[in-house]
Amino acid sequence: MFRMRESQDRRDAADSRHGSGSSGCLTGKGAPIICPANRNLPSAGSAGARVPARRGALRLFIALWVGAAFGITGLSKADDEAVFVVAHPGVSTQTLTRDTTRALFGMRQRSWPDGEIARVFVLGDNDPVHVRFAKEDLGVFPHQLRLAWDRAVFSGTGQAPRRVGSLSEMHERVGTTPGAIGYLTKEYLDERIQVIEME
Repeated sequence: MFRMRESQDRRDAADSRHGSGSSGCLTGKGAPIICPANRNLPSAGSAGARVPARRGALRLFIALWVGAAFGITGLSKADDEAVFVVAHPGVSTQTLTRDTTRALFGMRQRSWPDGEIARVFVLGDNDPVHVRFAKEDLGVFPHQLRLAWDRAVFSGTGQAPRRVGSLSEMHERVGTTPGAIGYLTKEYLDERIQVIEME
């Protein structure tokens, strides 16, 4: 009888430590209520549930803010790096197709669409702006332009464009030479030259 009583006491003690009943919850004195089925899962209204939500909202806000900031920066940078076809303010042509622009800078076409003689100005072959203009606006590589110019010169059928040493010189020469055409970046655009739109 004594052994049966001792065994029962041990089972009751075990139940108090590991949980009892169908819920299996620990309800010992001084211990929080923890059930195996929802261990570490705070209730919906508890502070623990609100902390991850707040952190998630903060992360979302930061991500959106950073994305917007980089988006604006990216647009600004792309605009600043754009190269524009420019001409003497007296040129009547305001729009050129890419094919016509390529023909003018390739020295295969010597005049503007209205018949005015075109005077072409370019930067050096390895200048970053020249490289960008040739590839992105004309759709050719700089060495292809050079080959076309050399071929025209050596064959006696044409001439090479006039070379300038800087964007400042390009701005000065195009702005003061009747019939001139060249290219400039955004910071050099002003009322002394006109921008030619490319279709």
